[in-house]
Amino acid sequence: MHFSEYDTRLAAYAVIVDEHDQLLLSWFVGNENSPATWTMPGGGVEYDESLPDAVVREVLEETGYTVSVGNPIATNHFTLLDPGSGRRPFKSVRVIFAATITSGSLGTTEVNGTTAFARWIPLTDIPSLTPRADIIDIAVAAWKNADVT
Repeated sequence: MHFSEYDTRLAAYAVIVDEHDQLLLSWFVGNENSPATWTMPGGGVEYDESLPDAVVREVLEETGYTVSVGNPIATNHFTLLDPGSGRRPFKSVRVIFAATITSGSLGTTEVNGTTAFARWIPLTDIPSLTPRADIIDIAVAAWKNADVT
């Protein structure tokens, strides 16, 4: 299928692991297309925004922290041929960055947004965490393989 025949959503996410091997996650409240779930801090990149700038904005909105964005450690995509409601086929492209906290405190700052709260979750608890978005497993595997510390 030619790129002009489907819609694309570009998203950028941060992997932030603290000194206690806890991963920073956010709670997505859900919408008509997706149920509520744990997810990585991050989200859609605005039209005139760079990917690192999107990570900084999204992390602040969803977690209350300001971050320094490192290198991208993974990319991922998925497609939906029939997303429903008369919408065109859809492709989501997700870029995952390593990031470190530079300031702030835990607390969601977005108003009327898609995130209810954020929490530090031990990496050892991630496999049993439910519900969780697939982006979490992708990000954790990339973080471990990149040996980001």
